[in-house]
Amino acid sequence: MLSPRFLLLRSTASLTSRSFSGGAVLKQGKAPDMADGNPLLHVSNVRNRLREIVGASTNWSDHQQAMSERLSLSDMLAKSQDDLPLKRMKDSRLEVHLPLGSEPQLREKYLTFHNTVRFGRILEDLDSLAVLISYSHTYNPALKKTPLSIVTALVDKIDMRQHIIYPDCDIKFSGHVTWVGKTSIEAKMHMSQYQNGAYSPILDATFVMVARDPENKRAAYVNPLKPEGPEEEKLFQEGEANKVRRVELSTASLLKVAPTDEERKIVHGLFLNTLDTKTVSFRSRLLPPNSVWMEDAKLKGLEICHPQERNIFNRIFGGFLMRKAYELGWANACSFGGCRPSLMAVDDILFQKPVEIGSLLLLSSQVCYTQGNHIQVRVHSEVFDPLTRQHNTTNVFHFTFISDCEVPNIIPMTYGESMLYLDGKRHFNQTVDP
Repeated sequence: MLSPRFLLLRSTASLTSRSFSGGAVLKQGKAPDMADGNPLLHVSNVRNRLREIVGASTNWSDHQQAMSERLSLSDMLAKSQDDLPLKRMKDSRLEVHLPLGSEPQLREKYLTFHNTVRFGRILEDLDSLAVLISYSHTYNPALKKTPLSIVTALVDKIDMRQHIIYPDCDIKFSGHVTWVGKTSIEAKMHMSQYQNGAYSPILDATFVMVARDPENKRAAYVNPLKPEGPEEEKLFQEGEANKVRRVELSTASLLKVAPTDEERKIVHGLFLNTLDTKTVSFRSRLLPPNSVWMEDAKLKGLEICHPQERNIFNRIFGGFLMRKAYELGWANACSFGGCRPSLMAVDDILFQKPVEIGSLLLLSSQVCYTQGNHIQVRVHSEVFDPLTRQHNTTNVFHFTFISDCEVPNIIPMTYGESMLYLDGKRHFNQTVDP
């Protein structure tokens, strides 16, 4: 059974674009709180603020020098979490505006050919905001530059509340820290859009950040968090439960343990359904009607990682990686389903290794599970060294899409593909029945 939220999303799935119309619609998309264009709340100001916090430069050559100077900040790191003052959730609460309605000149960066908003750009903004929220939590007014290097470790979840993001209506991002460990931070963010005189929720996102030393080599302590009131206590407990859930999922990974009994029956059923009944052979396989072999549901891409896409720590910006992975995954889902899909959820994006400037980044998307008109896509990214010929995984992304029409069944042929199928099924089930 699909949850009521997903049934609502399904009912609006066909509304995938909206043409620009007259001034009346544009006026409805202009939020009163964005009329003054406060630069402190503007989305374009977020990355500038991050550069100020860590002492980074906008110039490539100066940027390298600034990063080398950060090495001297190691002495400012706390020796223990007990040495750091308690922080409250409101200390990190931020609100950032993306005035697509009030400032039409911003739209081109975010606009698709079909007059919708590029969700990959939204992922970039969410990633930057999560870092800034984390730095707001660890802010020390006595220091001109922070010794902490805070980076994204995991996108735990992004749930879409609406399919449609209009390109001519103002957008508001808000969020704050909801949980901390010794060296990690959970930040929850919400995105809403101003329409017809009020803000409507678009998505909810949960990011997990980690604090490192100035060289980004060792873990560093962050300020403890003190919840105030039952609502904040509930958020903190949810963060603790999220941590336990992630550990349990990692322990039960199909890369570590065998499938469950039920999953083994699913795999064997798929196998039996593809056997050629005219032969008595395990090797003779036939594709069932309205089905596609998993091998034929791939799409790959390559990115050369230029300095323009660097983050404040001289590595490739995580938001850029998410945008490229999402766009490749979307294109694969579109090709597979035969029509433009809508995003349902982003789940469990793991940042395993930073991507260095100048890397060759290989992206491989795979449709790994389908159900009804839903498509589960896994995108694997790795860095390829042309000198050593070695491949190193950097990220794994999971996207759930919904199509306007019924999509073919995806059928694994090998054991490895069967594990991809089961892993995709697990992620899909977590999305539709969290």
